[in-house]
Amino acid sequence: MKGQEDVLLVVDVQNDFMPDGALAVPRGDEIVPIANRLATGFEHVVLTQDWHPRDHVSFAANHDGRRPFETIALAYGEQVLWPVHCVQGTPGAAFHAQLDAAHARLVIRKGYRRAIDSYSAFVEADRRTPTGLAGYLREVGVKRVWCCGLATDYCVAWSALDARAAGFEVVLIEDACRAIDLDGSLERALRQLSEAGVGRMNAEQAIALP
Repeated sequence: MKGQEDVLLVVDVQNDFMPDGALAVPRGDEIVPIANRLATGFEHVVLTQDWHPRDHVSFAANHDGRRPFETIALAYGEQVLWPVHCVQGTPGAAFHAQLDAAHARLVIRKGYRRAIDSYSAFVEADRRTPTGLAGYLREVGVKRVWCCGLATDYCVAWSALDARAAGFEVVLIEDACRAIDLDGSLERALRQLSEAGVGRMNAEQAIALP
């Protein structure tokens, strides 16, 4: 089992990202048993949870005449407009019922500020507002962050890149992720991860590595 220098970061394994959810990630449910198996090999697990107010700026429904997956310019940059999803306190925002990580020590809720979207577990989309996760991980002695969850090309990739920028060694567990792949977003994300020095393994390799 991996000890205190390693953390498994399980990103947004929530109902609205599952098949038939409000913002379904194709085959997103397939990662749940893989994430569960990974979690048994880590003493330290952190979960993230998308947690939006209903009037969130990233929802297409809150912009007259706009449709999901269009982009608009906001004060902090380009923003993809999404279907309404993961609204605070709704069943869609809940973790998948089969996710088994009861020993997780921390849940990072993101996207709860109405005027800023938040993909990353570390820094919000304005690229200035920290979530506090980097400081917490440093405080408890983490050196390596293992990333899995939904979706590879958005919240997982942004979290992995920001973990790397914060000075952690980072590994993407590829078969424990699924992507939205919007207009080539997966290819772009994988290229950025490679350029940033993020490692890539499958779950079997991750479990086997000390």
